[in-house]
Amino acid sequence: MVLNLAFFVIGLLMLYYCAGWLVKGSSSLARNLGLTPLVIGLTIVAFGTSAPELVVSVVSSIKDKSMIAVGNVVGSNICNIALVLGLSAIANPIKGSRSVIQRDIPIMLGVSLYLLVISLNSKIGRLEGASLFGGIIVYTCFNYYIALKESRQKIHHESVAFAHAVEDIEYITSRSRQIVWITAGIIGVIAGAEILIDAAVGIMKVFGVSEKFIGLTIVALGTSLPELATSVVAALRKEMDISIGNLVGSNVFNILSVLGAASLVKPIPIPGGFVQSGLLIDYLFMMFVSFLPWLMMRKTCIVTRRHGMILLSCYVGYILYLTVKI
Repeated sequence: MVLNLAFFVIGLLMLYYCAGWLVKGSSSLARNLGLTPLVIGLTIVAFGTSAPELVVSVVSSIKDKSMIAVGNVVGSNICNIALVLGLSAIANPIKGSRSVIQRDIPIMLGVSLYLLVISLNSKIGRLEGASLFGGIIVYTCFNYYIALKESRQKIHHESVAFAHAVEDIEYITSRSRQIVWITAGIIGVIAGAEILIDAAVGIMKVFGVSEKFIGLTIVALGTSLPELATSVVAALRKEMDISIGNLVGSNVFNILSVLGAASLVKPIPIPGGFVQSGLLIDYLFMMFVSFLPWLMMRKTCIVTRRHGMILLSCYVGYILYLTVKI
């Protein structure tokens, strides 16, 4: 048991640091190729920071641990809103933009509903996977188009924000070193995912819990730890200008890209049936939690400390529900 826990932590650390190497090498190469900070932020940084969820779900699918693959995504999305946003708001009330309420959250809810519909037959096949992965391409292009359609002041603000985000990433000048960082990042993330999944399965056997429970709890929380640490620290520093949009975008990415890629590699069955396995309830809770920020922000665009307590209570209650069901 101790060995499994040790390997689980090692896997998480590898995912965290190697994803950083991948982002560092890729963003440096992109800057060398002349891509703008806006494009780098919307593509390379967004994909790189979600690499842990992506690779964990793909590896889980390949290893026939489909419920870990699905649970990782559903659990991460619940964690991002209920835990990460909740704790961040408790640390410091968060003000979001009107576009998050009018556009981003409705897109997240629509994508979540589509995932529910295609899961009703207890399988996410390659065709559904292709539609999901096609969706992330459309979503990325849509975000870029919207950024360019905004007023010049907004474009300047967004460009400055992305420029600061990209500048915070260490720039590597040597092309050969860029390739080394990218290669090491890819290999490390894949190896970390392998170690993490094997350790999670070992923990599952020791405690006699299901794949779904492991995926929805420790794997989902583990792959969401970077977002949690970053968001809470940013909240304490009062640097939360685009945090809600980032979390919502991460949830959209998790569904479209992570599950899309995983089911393209190998169709994802839902053992025991979508309804019978209880996954329907998990999906509905994910959608409920995703709807709460819209409900909280619709008038003032602010997630208050009281709202943060409500979100955190939802997460604690959900974990207790899963534990009681074991």
